[in-house]
Amino acid sequence: MATRWGICSAGKISHDFVVALKTLPASEHQVVAVAARDIIQSQNFAKKHGIPRVYGSYEELAKDPEIDVVYVGTIHPHHLSAGQLFMTAGRSVLIEKPLAMNAVEVAELISTAQNSNVFMMEGIWTRFFPVSVEIRRRLAAGEVGEVQMVHANLGAPLKHIPRLVERDLGGGAILDLGVYCLQFVLMAFDGEKPESVHAVGNDFSPGVDESMVIVLKFPGKRMAVCTCSISTMLTNDAVIQGSKGIIKVPDHMWCPTTVEVNGEVSEYPLPEPPMPLNFIHSAGLRYEAEEARRCLLQGLKECPVMSWSHSRVLADIMDEARRVMK
Repeated sequence: MATRWGICSAGKISHDFVVALKTLPASEHQVVAVAARDIIQSQNFAKKHGIPRVYGSYEELAKDPEIDVVYVGTIHPHHLSAGQLFMTAGRSVLIEKPLAMNAVEVAELISTAQNSNVFMMEGIWTRFFPVSVEIRRRLAAGEVGEVQMVHANLGAPLKHIPRLVERDLGGGAILDLGVYCLQFVLMAFDGEKPESVHAVGNDFSPGVDESMVIVLKFPGKRMAVCTCSISTMLTNDAVIQGSKGIIKVPDHMWCPTTVEVNGEVSEYPLPEPPMPLNFIHSAGLRYEAEEARRCLLQGLKECPVMSWSHSRVLADIMDEARRVMK
């Protein structure tokens, strides 16, 4: 039986998510409803994607009994309210990254999921790409030994996008880009919480970080360095340095299709999308959808690959980095 998806918000990322679902078997994934705060926007989205049910409010979507899981593609500040709305109504959710604006909100969402007894997952798509699966397998096999240092950076000139520079819209480099670098570090260190967080950077405006360098120190003299920026184009790669070797993600570290392990290169090309996409490699959103379906079929409430514990640690690091940034 197909997993029945509801789509919350009819914006660009929701478009790409629905297109990504179309690269998967219709017998496994079906989009059955979409909601936006503007009914015209919902209707246009539904017409473009062939979605049968249309709602002009999130509350209506939450009441739809024929939905298995809701994809929450709203802007960051609305993740908490939308997530709580759907989970309280008994709907499982896949919430776009970052899960929430800060650690307090993340804790509230986890508490709501526990109290409502529903599935909730943070949609950090990077974690589910075949490249990431390969990295975790190689690390578990000890092919590069003990992880000692991780570098990850992601940046591009994006200050022309209002959502990224306005505080009320959840702007800032760390929430939109740095989250990818930090999750990569946590994947390499298997979700371990660092013993210290240091950060230096520049603000675009009060409460909106423009560029940031974050240094994480883990027990046993292990470290990680993350750089993120919405003003500067960076190399957008990542490196895991172990006691026996090196893993490299040479480019597009937030949506990787290539990995190099001790000089051995592996390629994982994406399927051709049936419609134009807004963001590069967005067909890769299919991997997080597949993981959500797998968890739902197994009756899980949290995803073992992107657990609530990982989401908590990630939010704690981002909060601390913003607090101590000089």
